[in-house]
Amino acid sequence: MLRIENLSKTYPNGVQALRGVSLEIPNGMFGLLGPNGAGKSTLMRTIATLQEADEGTITFGSIDVLKQKDEVRRLLGYLPQDFGVYPRVTAEAMLDHFAVLKGIVNSRQRHEVVERLLRMTNLHEVRRRNLGTFSGGMKQRFGIAQALLGDPRLIIVDEPTAGLDPEERNRFLNLLGEIGENVVVILSTHIVADVAELCNRMAIISDGCLRLTGDPRTVMDELRGRIWQKTVDKSELEEYRRGFAVISSRWFAGRVMIHVLSDEPLDQGFQPIDADLQDVYFSTLTLQQAA
Repeated sequence: MLRIENLSKTYPNGVQALRGVSLEIPNGMFGLLGPNGAGKSTLMRTIATLQEADEGTITFGSIDVLKQKDEVRRLLGYLPQDFGVYPRVTAEAMLDHFAVLKGIVNSRQRHEVVERLLRMTNLHEVRRRNLGTFSGGMKQRFGIAQALLGDPRLIIVDEPTAGLDPEERNRFLNLLGEIGENVVVILSTHIVADVAELCNRMAIISDGCLRLTGDPRTVMDELRGRIWQKTVDKSELEEYRRGFAVISSRWFAGRVMIHVLSDEPLDQGFQPIDADLQDVYFSTLTLQQAA
């Protein structure tokens, strides 16, 4: 169990990235949703011992994450949002180098670990290709391979599917799902579908504050009967936004489909719909902005 209590962080430029965040994260896949600039990456870097917090505590089992950084790093696998590779080094050689840095000094053991991870991430056939020739999805899979070195008990992946094509995204999400059965895996993203497909626990953060946490199915059930849909002309959109709690809008067949949050039944052509996780996400942000 990873426990975060009253975590706060303000940068020197005055931006308050975290405001008293408290979370409990059990084994399994945990989704952290939020818009860009919400504080997700700050929280992930703090858990990963890459930056200090101003206030609060983080514990992982009996380990004080903010004070016992070396102990945390022995148990941690981390895939940041942006990570560089040496373009003229092969995947096999680079992963072997990372394994040495992780403390796997026995050459035979290291070879077995590298082989296993390359096969797990479906990179074995291209292991002798330079990393500079890899596609975005292949680089992400290489990133998760290095994050899995040393059999970590805590894995953090920050915006892992941003920029991937649908096939690579599915392959990467399937890989994460297999990994996240017996360890804590935190998936930080602004892509709602990634969390809906993978995670049995989730939280929404915006403006540095925790806005919602729970089981995705439970939080969707809490919106049952409260989401209404209608297709309108673009010229009518602002009028509907003034008159209703419009939580989202998107183009559909040349018109605009709106979703509205309402505890009371709506007429005027509105249809009730089952809420999905995207409705939960947008309604949470809408209520926060209205507060």
